[in-house]
Order: sequence, then C-alpha cells, then structure tokens
Amino acid sequence: MPPSPAEPAALAASLTGLLGFPVTPFTDTAELDLPRFEEHLDDMLQTGPGALFVACGTGEFASLTPEEHRIVVRTAVARVGGAVPVLAGVGGGTRVAREYLLAAEDEGADGALVLPPYLQVGPQAGLLSHYRELLGATALSLIPYQRATAVLAPETAAELARSERIVALKDGHGDIELLQRIRTVTEGRLPLLNGMPTAETSVRAYRAVGAAAYSSAVLAFAPAVATAFFAACERGDEDVQHELLREFYVPLTDLRNTTPGYAVALVKAGLEIRGRSAGPVRPPLADVSPEHKARLGRIIDRGLAAARSAEAA
Repeated sequence: MPPSPAEPAALAASLTGLLGFPVTPFTDTAELDLPRFEEHLDDMLQTGPGALFVACGTGEFASLTPEEHRIVVRTAVARVGGAVPVLAGVGGGTRVAREYLLAAEDEGADGALVLPPYLQVGPQAGLLSHYRELLGATALSLIPYQRATAVLAPETAAELARSERIVALKDGHGDIELLQRIRTVTEGRLPLLNGMPTAETSVRAYRAVGAAAYSSAVLAFAPAVATAFFAACERGDEDVQHELLREFYVPLTDLRNTTPGYAVALVKAGLEIRGRSAGPVRPPLADVSPEHKARLGRIIDRGLAAARSAEAA
C-alpha cells in the first residue's frame, strides 16, 4: 500500500529555496537506467532541495511511456524515502493527465506538477475545468505549470487558489505584470514558483513579485554553482550573483538558445562532463553536439571557479 500523500499545507511549506528536477537516465540503447536514476537521486538529495520533481520536463515526461512513468515515480518514492516530497509530472489532455495522476498517486507521490495540455489551446473556462477534473480524480495536491497552452488569467488563478490542494503556481511564461496581477487577486494565497528555463537569470524579477523559490536545472549537474548562487540571493550579495551570471548563467543561456531542446540535453551533457553520465536524450530531442559540449565544459569550469571564489571570500 503506497504511503499517504503529503498534506497540502506541509507540501506548500516545502516549496522553498531550490527545487530539484532530476533527469531520467537512459542506457546507450535509450532504455530506462534505474540504477543510475537511483544514484542521481542520491546526488540530488545531498544538495538539500526543497522537493524533487520527477518525470517532468527535465525528466523527459513526453518521451516516457505510461508504464515507464509509473516505474520512474515508484523508484523515486522508494529511493527518496520521505527525505523530501516527491512530485510527479503529469500532462496531456484531461483524461490522459488523469491517468498519469492516478498512477502517480498509486506509486506514492506527494503531489503532481501539471504540465500544459499538449497542442490544444482552450479558453479560460476549459483550463479551469481541466484542473478541477484533476483535483476531483485523486487526493494529491497539484501545481499547475503556467506556460505555452496553459496561461491563466488572474480570475482563473483566483478560482484555483480556492482549493487548498492547489499548493502553488509554477510560472514559465515570464510575464511579470501578469504574475503581479495574479498575486494581487489571490491575496498571496497562491505561492508563485519561478519555472523559467535557466531560472537563475530571472531570479531578481521573480523575487520582486514574491516568487523566491525556483526550479534549478543546474542543481542536477553543477550543484556547487547552483547553491552558491542561491546563497548569494538569500544574503543579498549582488557581487557574487553578478559574477556567477557573467561567468556561468548568461553563457549557459546563450548556449541553450542555440538549439531547440537544449534546456534538457545540456543537463545530460553536463552530467556526462562531470563524470555522472545519465545517457542520451530520447527523440525528438537530440544530444548536444561535440562543439557545444566542449563549450559547455568551459562554461562549467568558469562557473565552478566563480563558486569557489565566492566560498573563499
């Protein structure tokens, strides 16, 4: 019998600081590599994340079969052992997302990150129905991920915030004005999470609207850099933030923007560079080119040097 999911209030309280998004390791033949996944989870737990989000965007949710998704969630819940909450990615149309959600609940997840519905763009009433149907399907707490086909009007966000099981809104849309309007109409009842790609580059803007916690893909492959940057944010050290942005995060963002899918592929390339390979990405993503991998290696070296300098100061 799976463990009971985290209580909404407890789960919401855990969504602070750095939020970890593990990759899904594959073998050379692109099959699930569960032993490597367990090692990867152990590595991420050592960084002290507020929560781990498995089988989400960085975890290649869209490339997993339903059975693989179930196995990934089961493996994560067992390996993490309650050390931090484990949330599972769910997505697709409402009925498909419902099936993933039920599987995540069966396997003991503490909650779910609801990825945008694929391709279809509906009105606000349709989006509201989508999340309400998912809320009615299980006892799990949900975090809508706002981006692409799922951008909420403030009034829609306010309706969702009425449920205690909508524990946060993760934003990857990047409209700060919209986020301020959402924060205002929800009167702070709906915690906001920064879910932009390479979120560290937008931390200052998001903190201005109350979104201090953020998803850090860098935490998966260069944790020393990620934790140094977060610590600098917490103590208001703008010099260290600027150094890490200049030496690491902005060059990483520039590299990410060269090729679609690099938001995920660069994470796996970074793990390989650091001697912790998680295998290839699955199509339609493509692995990082040799030239770009060498460039990434130089960026990581500069980031680690800047992080060491910050620690020594």
